[in-house]
Amino acid sequence: MPAGRPLKFKTPEELQEKIDAYFDYCDSFQDSNGVPVKPYTICGLALWLDVDRETLTNYEKRDEFFGTVKKAKLRVEQQLEEKLHGNCVTGLIFNLKNNFGWKDRSEQDVNLNVSPADELLKLKKLADESAD
Repeated sequence: MPAGRPLKFKTPEELQEKIDAYFDYCDSFQDSNGVPVKPYTICGLALWLDVDRETLTNYEKRDEFFGTVKKAKLRVEQQLEEKLHGNCVTGLIFNLKNNFGWKDRSEQDVNLNVSPADELLKLKKLADESAD
């Protein structure tokens, strides 16, 4: 006999129906141009499903629900990523670094073609010449 609380959603289809209702609800809030203004969020989805984020993650760990939850999370991620492409350069940089391997780096050549001793001798010679 399995231990633990019984599943709230018995089938992936039942869960998908509730997920679709959440996205439809969010999309119903639109600006004057008909553009949805209510963002999709993982917490919002969990609240809509009447579960917590951890429970949603636990559903994703179950083979039969993996694709359903993963697709919902991707839809949330897609909307958030699209919002980065407005006037927010910082968001674009964040996206490029985290999703496409971009890095902030400055390169410096620390290889010396002359030994440090030779460089010191050169500096001493210059100092001696300027003292004369």
